[in-house]
Amino acid sequence: MQAERGIGAPAQLELSKDASSSPFTLNYVSTWKEGLLSRKRPFVGRCCHSCTPLSQEKLFNTSIPSLGLRNVIYINETHTRHRGWLARRLSYVLFVTERDVRKDMFTRNVVENVLKNSKVETAIVDVATEASSCGQGGEVDQRAVSKVRQKARGFLQEMVASISPAFIRLTGWVLLKLFNSFFWSIQIHKGQLEMVKKAASENNVPLVFLPVHKSHIDYLLITFILFCHNIKAPHIAAGNNLNIPIFSTLIRKLGGFFIRRKLDETSDGKKDVLYRSLLHAYTEELLRQQQFLEIYLEGTRSRSGKPSPARAGLLSIIVDTLCCSNIPDVLIVPVGISYERIIEGNYNSEQLGKPKKNESLWGVACGVFRMLRKNYGCVRVDFTQPFSLKEYLDTQRCRHLPAPLTLEQILIPTIISAEPDPAPQGDEEQNLNSREEPWRRLVISNLAKHVLFTANKSSAIMSTHIVACLLLYRHREGVVLSKLVEDFFNMKEEILSRDFDLGFSGNSEDVVMHALSLLGNCVNVTSTNRNTEFIITPRSTVPALFELNFYSNGLFHVFITDAIIACSALALLREQAPEPCGSDRNGSSNLLSQERLIHRAAGLAHLLSNEVLVAMPCQTIYQVFHDAVTRLIQYGIMVVAEEDQEELSPSPTKESWPKPFPEPLSWRSDEEDEDSDFGEEQRDRYLKVSGTAEHQEFFTFLQRLLGPVVEAYSGAAIFLHGHIAPVTEADFTYQLFKYLLTRTERRVAVYGESATHYLVKNTVKTFKELGVLKERRENGVTLLELSSTFIPQTNCKKLLQYILAFGLL
Repeated sequence: MQAERGIGAPAQLELSKDASSSPFTLNYVSTWKEGLLSRKRPFVGRCCHSCTPLSQEKLFNTSIPSLGLRNVIYINETHTRHRGWLARRLSYVLFVTERDVRKDMFTRNVVENVLKNSKVETAIVDVATEASSCGQGGEVDQRAVSKVRQKARGFLQEMVASISPAFIRLTGWVLLKLFNSFFWSIQIHKGQLEMVKKAASENNVPLVFLPVHKSHIDYLLITFILFCHNIKAPHIAAGNNLNIPIFSTLIRKLGGFFIRRKLDETSDGKKDVLYRSLLHAYTEELLRQQQFLEIYLEGTRSRSGKPSPARAGLLSIIVDTLCCSNIPDVLIVPVGISYERIIEGNYNSEQLGKPKKNESLWGVACGVFRMLRKNYGCVRVDFTQPFSLKEYLDTQRCRHLPAPLTLEQILIPTIISAEPDPAPQGDEEQNLNSREEPWRRLVISNLAKHVLFTANKSSAIMSTHIVACLLLYRHREGVVLSKLVEDFFNMKEEILSRDFDLGFSGNSEDVVMHALSLLGNCVNVTSTNRNTEFIITPRSTVPALFELNFYSNGLFHVFITDAIIACSALALLREQAPEPCGSDRNGSSNLLSQERLIHRAAGLAHLLSNEVLVAMPCQTIYQVFHDAVTRLIQYGIMVVAEEDQEELSPSPTKESWPKPFPEPLSWRSDEEDEDSDFGEEQRDRYLKVSGTAEHQEFFTFLQRLLGPVVEAYSGAAIFLHGHIAPVTEADFTYQLFKYLLTRTERRVAVYGESATHYLVKNTVKTFKELGVLKERRENGVTLLELSSTFIPQTNCKKLLQYILAFGLL
C-alpha cells in the first residue's frame, strides 16, 4: 500500500558528494511530514461581489474554508466501500468502478438535433443558394441543398464528442497509475469542490469550466478530478490540431470535441457560414441538454508562464445562447492550475523563434514515455466559486459601460505632448452608432478578462515559481543556500499576506532543495572551499534564462501592482533629479506626490496591458494602485512624509486625480468596505521610500521584476531608429527578435530573458496599439511601417526616454 503524501509535501533533498557524476548532486530522501506555515492560508476563489453579489452568497458557508486540501491521487481502501487485504490490493479498481458515471448523463441524438436547428437549416439553404443557381420560381436546387447538408453532417461527425462511461473509468484507473508515477501530489481544496459539486447537483443548469491553460495535461486533469468527485465529465473544446488518428478517438470518448483554431478557413478567407452555424447549434444543443463544458479562453498553452490574452469566440456563443434561447442560466467556473514543473519542461524552442511542432501520435507516445522517466513535483488545481452568467449580464446592463479608449488615445499625449492621429471614420463609426453590438462585444470582452483575472489570482504559487524569481531578480550573481532559504521563507510570508495561496508546504529548506532539483538544468550548485555551504547560481545561458523566466512568471501577478508603483516612483525621482538616480537613492531624501505616482503607475499599466491584467474590468486602475500604495505604507516600505509638503510642485493638470471614485474593490468583504477610508484619502499626500536596507532591497527587487519587460520595450524603441522601410508584421517581428537575441547573446542586455519570442510579439502588438506602427495594404499584402507621428526621430527618442525612465537597467 502506498504511503500518503502530505499536502504538497516535496521530497526532502540532500546535497552530497558523488564521485561518479558532478561534484555535488541532489539526492532524494523521502519525507511525508507536513510543515506548518507561520501565517494562515487564505481561502481563494470567491466570486466577485460587485458583479455577482447573489452568486457570492450561494453555495458558500463559513465551514467551507476549513475543509482543507486533499491529494486526489492518494487512494486506498478507505476511499472505497470495502475493507481488507484484497481491497487494499485492488483499491484503484474498486475506486473507479464505484464512481457515478452513466450513459444517461450524456448527450442523445446530438447530430440529428443540430441538423434540424433552424439556424443550421437557414445556413444550409444560403450556402446551397450561393453555390448554385436558383431554379424557376425562385426555388433552390434540392440536390445542392442535399449536398450541403451532407457536408454539414461530415463537419459534425468530425466535431462532436461521444463520451464513453466505460472508457472514462478505464482512463481514471490509468491516470491514477500514471499520475502517481510522475507527480508527487495533485492537490485540490475540498471546500472549492464542495461548492462545484453542490452547483452540479442542486442547480438544473449547465456548468462551464474556464481554466487557465498551462499544459496538455490540463484536459485530463480537470476530467479526472471531476470524475473522482462524482461530477459529470465536461465536453472539452479542443483545437483541431489534436485531431490525429487514434488519439482523436480517445479524446472524443473522454468528452473532447474538435473546433477549428481559426473559423475563417475557407480558401477565399471569408467567413465559413456553415461551420459557424454548426458550432453555434452544437454548443446550444449541449447547453440545452445540460451538459457541462470546458473551454480554454487563451486558445493555446501559455508559453510565458503568464495567462495569454483571452479569445472569447466560444464564450460569445455561450452568451448568445443564453440571451436568445430558453436556457434559464449558465454557471461559470474559472479554474486555476499550477504546476511545479510542466510536463513539456519548457517552451524554449518556441521562445527562440522556432515554429511550433504539429502534434502527432508518435509525439504523444514519446511524450508519455519521457514523463514516466521524470518527476514533475506537485500540482494544484483551484476551482473558484461558480457564478451565474445571467446575473453577471443583468448587472452589466444596469451599469454605464463607456466605450474604452485606445492605448494611443491614453498614452500619446503623455509621451510626446501631442494629440494622437484622429481615428479613421467609416464602418467603425457606424457600428458605434448601434448600441447593442458594441455593448455586447464590450461585455463579452470584460467577462473574458474577469474570468482570466479570477482564475489567475486563484492559482496557487509553487515552490519553483519563488525560487526561480529569487534567483533571477534578487540573487542573479549567486547566493548561499542559507540566504536563499531565508529569502524563500520571507517570500512565502509576503505572498500569503497578499491573499494568494501556496501550492506546497513543509520545511523551507526541504522545499527549496526540492525546487532546485526540479530546476536542475537552469542552476549551478557549487560548494565553498570548506564544503560547509553551497552556492546557488542561475546559469547564464539563453535557454536557462528563458526557462527560469517561465517559472518566475508564475509569481508575476502577485507583485505586479507593487512593481509598477516601484518603477513609477523611480521614473518620478529621475524626473525630479536631473542626475541619474540609482537604486541606493530610491527616495530616501526625495518626496513623491501620491497623485502623480498613481497617475504615472496607471500609464505604465496601460503600456503593459498586453503583458498582464492589473485589475478586473469592474475596478478602476487608479483605485487598484491606491490600494497598492496603501499596502506598501502598511508594510513600512513607503512612508508618509513628515517634512514640509511644499517641497514638490503641484501636480500638472494632465496628471490630476480622477474623480469620482467608483464602488470599492470587488474582492473586499462588506466589513472591509465599511471600514475603508479610501474616499477620505483622495487629497494628495507626499511619500518617500523607507531608508532601511531591508526595504530598499525589496523596492529594488520590485523594480527588477519589470526589468525584462522594460528592456524589451526600450530595445524595440531603439530598433525603430534604424527601421523605416515597410515590411510584413512577421518580418518585422523576426528582425526585432534577432536584434534583441543578439544583444542577449553578446551579454549587452542586462536581462537576457528580455529576448523571449512571446515578449517580442507583445511588444509589436503594443506598438501597433500605441500608434507607433501602422498597417497599410499594398498589392494585397499588409505591411507595417512607422506612423507619421513617429517618423521624426525626436518623437522616437521621447518614446525611448518614457520607457527607460521605468527601468532599473
